Amino acid sequence: MRRVNAESQRVTPGPGPAPGSAAAVRRLAVPGGILAAVAAAFAYVATVDPNEPGHYPACPLLRYTGLYCPGCGGLRSAYAVAHGDLGTALGANALAVIGYLVFAVLWTVWVVRTARGRPMSIDPGPPLLWSLGALSLVFTVVRNLPFGGWLHP
Repeated sequence: MRRVNAESQRVTPGPGPAPGSAAAVRRLAVPGGILAAVAAAFAYVATVDPNEPGHYPACPLLRYTGLYCPGCGGLRSAYAVAHGDLGTALGANALAVIGYLVFAVLWTVWVVRTARGRPMSIDPGPPLLWSLGALSLVFTVVRNLPFGGWLHP
């Protein structure tokens, strides 16, 4: 996109490179790399079943205290998501599945904004961070109480 400066009648470059240019491809390299890393991790978990003993280390909190941490069952839920079994994924770790969904939405917004040449900034602020911490704490406490057995991995 080009525009003409009315005072000097000279042509100056527009606000940014065309979407198909090399600059746009360079801008998308970081989101593409993040996607490649996440896809590789999911592909590994999809091929190495966490339900089989001996492939992954046990959660130290579960091993030494018998309590489920907020991440317990996360690998099993990733395995189920990779195999398209959303019900099993939610049963293994519902909080992790919500995290996968939030990541997918944020990554998509990031790619769209980057492709359009607009910066991506995430500043959650203290209220959101405290809310996420409280949600994680409530999830952990409920899954370790007798009536929260449906949240066990």
